[in-house]
Amino acid sequence: MGARTLGLIGALFLMSGCTVGRFFMYNFADTRDHKKFPSRELAPSAHPFTYPIAQPEKAPKTISKAGEEVPFDEYLERHATVAFLIIHRDTIKYERYFKGYDPAHVHTSFSMAKSVMSMLIGCAIADGFIGDVHQPVTDFVPELKENGFDSVTVEQVLQMTSGLKFSESYVNPFGSAAKYYYGRRLYKNMARMKLERAPGTEFEYVSGNSQLLGLILERALRAQGDPRTITQYLHDRLWSPLGMAYASSWSTDRKDGGIEKTFCCLNSPARDFAKLGSLYLHKGAWRGQQLVPEAWVARSTMVDTTNGSAARYQYQWWLPSAEGDFMAQGILGQYIYVDPTRELVIVRLGRKPGGVPWAQVFRSLGKAYAR
Repeated sequence: MGARTLGLIGALFLMSGCTVGRFFMYNFADTRDHKKFPSRELAPSAHPFTYPIAQPEKAPKTISKAGEEVPFDEYLERHATVAFLIIHRDTIKYERYFKGYDPAHVHTSFSMAKSVMSMLIGCAIADGFIGDVHQPVTDFVPELKENGFDSVTVEQVLQMTSGLKFSESYVNPFGSAAKYYYGRRLYKNMARMKLERAPGTEFEYVSGNSQLLGLILERALRAQGDPRTITQYLHDRLWSPLGMAYASSWSTDRKDGGIEKTFCCLNSPARDFAKLGSLYLHKGAWRGQQLVPEAWVARSTMVDTTNGSAARYQYQWWLPSAEGDFMAQGILGQYIYVDPTRELVIVRLGRKPGGVPWAQVFRSLGKAYAR
């Protein structure tokens, strides 16, 4: 079947409002998807924060590849990077943009949004909207009781140990991920969630957990008579106090009456993504305000292998080593990396991973800046 035929089939599906049609028409996830989907606006802060910039910059000159020293700028560009920031001790020491990007260029987070959802759950507990992580999911989403979710806790959803049945494939147009990413019926799809194993027994990274966190937060706000959307709650609780400087957004499943795609799709420039990392570098405090409880930050980023949990993943954050560093990570090579020991935050945004073990690169850079 030729490309033209596939395109015509995709167009027909799209005109009928079909998820599969949108999958073929958009031809897999890419970094321009935030322009294709409806979204809710994240306004910049009335008091934007600007990182100081080191003069002169303290930039990595070269990187070793296959025994050869390659200029670092060239290495980044060659490997599909569009933005790269190194922030050491709250000062930008290195900043580069490629492929027409600049500091104001909006880029989608993909699954880095999962870590932001973790922040919001911690805030919601501090604000009294959620009691604690041991509450059953069905306290907030009672319709899932008939599917066995009364035995699933908020913590198990955070840790990806809920036992949720979900296909994480991004290349299968009929899989769960495609339905959630391209579909316009997230509420309906979430109401049909099922379990495939006992909760608290095994780690499995699936985006359905992070979308369920979004529904839990939305329901928790509604239960207390709070009319704010998830985007508005993010803006009030974190976005504005962090001094975000650029107009941003969070993609939704449909234009009217939809819900944020909380497993992905927070859209912002690199410097504002970096502030999320800086917030956690400072244990949830920022410019004199404790925005996220310090204990929540610590719990979210500690190694824990009990109750089926994985050493490399906690509360929607990846843990690349046992040395205290952690990162938000998204498909196609999006990263917010934090190394508290070395007072370092790195943001890498890209059109694809570029075949690079980025966590190793970040760790080696951290060691260099610690000297």
